[in-house]
Amino acid sequence: MLSHRQLFLQNQAQTSDFPLLIEVEKAEGIYMYGTQGERYIDLISGIGVSNIGHRHPKVLQAIQNQLDKYLHLMVYGEFVQAPQVQLASALKETLPPTLNNTYLVNSGAEAVEGAIKLAKRFTGRAQMLSCYNSYHGSTIGALSITGSEDLKRAFRPLLPGVTHIHYNNLDDLKYITNHTAAIVLEAVQGEAGVRIPDLGFMQAVREKCTQTGTLLILDEIQTGFGRTGTFWAFEQLGIVPDILLCAKGMGGGMPIGAFIASAEIMGSLKNDPILGHMTTFGGHPVSCAAALATLQVVQEENLLAEVPAKAALFRQFLVHPRIKAIRNFGLLMAAEFDSFAVVKPIIDRAIEKGVLTDWFLFCDNSMRIAPPLIITPAEIKEACQIILEAIEEAG
Repeated sequence: MLSHRQLFLQNQAQTSDFPLLIEVEKAEGIYMYGTQGERYIDLISGIGVSNIGHRHPKVLQAIQNQLDKYLHLMVYGEFVQAPQVQLASALKETLPPTLNNTYLVNSGAEAVEGAIKLAKRFTGRAQMLSCYNSYHGSTIGALSITGSEDLKRAFRPLLPGVTHIHYNNLDDLKYITNHTAAIVLEAVQGEAGVRIPDLGFMQAVREKCTQTGTLLILDEIQTGFGRTGTFWAFEQLGIVPDILLCAKGMGGGMPIGAFIASAEIMGSLKNDPILGHMTTFGGHPVSCAAALATLQVVQEENLLAEVPAKAALFRQFLVHPRIKAIRNFGLLMAAEFDSFAVVKPIIDRAIEKGVLTDWFLFCDNSMRIAPPLIITPAEIKEACQIILEAIEEAG
């Protein structure tokens, strides 16, 4: 009989020629466990997903409670389903008054696609702006605004009318004009290696958008739900977007995403044409129940207040001559090395020793560190010690 690993390689579509091939039997809290008893500290939270850890008891209970009631009933937006209503209402309570209308989807890329459509429909304009080295997803619309030609070249032609500017560059704001439907910005540039937003830049973008009637779409797919120490990263930036995107950490491990705007903006999808945006499984009741429980855990378990101190511990413990810099916005962190050739063996050795880290799509000389927010000081110290050992052993 073929092993799961053989069947994975034989029957499941691959995204690279070198998958990690870790076979996980169970996950709990910050840990994943292999089939042979291996234990891994998950320092990347499933790439920004497991903000409250794997299989949080309150999320599991919410899922079980919903399983006992109903699963999918009807395409999104037709039936009144308690999990959707309760989640949208709870999200509204975390947001400024203008962000009061939530469209629930299945993923971050779908949230991006919905926001692109919404911006074009509401403004009647075609031009879209985004930043170099941004990452917004792999579907055609999301890929079109992603800022890396290496990812896009093989899939052209993509959406027309997309212009890229430089993150934190005030001079490039001249490209925001009366013809621009929207500019899509990451609250923190994630795949660029945790590039921190300049407050002056973000506030100037907000002002220029207001002047020109351009919508500001803020991508908080990685930063939302507490990753940066506030529930939304934009709370620290002195701005309010017109459309907010979230996913990843939202579902407590279940697939879900959303784009959020004012009722006025969102209402433009209701007619001309009717059903201007549709999704069959968006806002799945089980995912919504899990997301509501996740939101409550973040708020009730003091996770936001602990983020700065935990980030400071990583900075305190991760000191080594081969680490050239550490960038962070809360618990979204990048440890920079000289090159990919240096960092890749360190990452590999850390995994062998039981700590899962990664690099960034557009910054492959930096190690990704984004642990579950529930990680304890003792677990941080242990993980950092293993990384330091991996640096020494990788040569």
